[in-house]
Amino acid sequence: MVLKENVLDVDTYLMLRGKVKWKPLTKEQAKKALENSLYTVVAYENGKPVGMGRVVGDGAVICYVQDLIVVPEYQGSGIGYRLLQNIKEFVLELKIPGTEMMFDLMCAKGREHFYKKCGFIERPTDKLGPGMIQYL
Repeated sequence: MVLKENVLDVDTYLMLRGKVKWKPLTKEQAKKALENSLYTVVAYENGKPVGMGRVVGDGAVICYVQDLIVVPEYQGSGIGYRLLQNIKEFVLELKIPGTEMMFDLMCAKGREHFYKKCGFIERPTDKLGPGMIQYL
């Protein structure tokens, strides 16, 4: 497997989203989303894209794993873990020395165990409320 940074194009992004049956986006939405990303990484197996990750945020206080996709036939092979580790390394490089940065994500239903193994905690906790969302 080969990881390539900041080469994710609109067609590959839309194809990978489709493989995991995520909400469809227009090409215009995808293009703008990619342009406004802090970082992207794509996993290739035998020259074929099989996964990707994308980070958004301000690079100082908070960064979000906005997308982490591994196509179904490659799930469970360690690709998601490698993508997430690569993303985490990128975010750590952004962090201002001597500060703490929040590294967040919204997990797809049923994927909690994977993210817990990668060091994320579930909300709510006794100090943190639940994550929330609103579609506009």
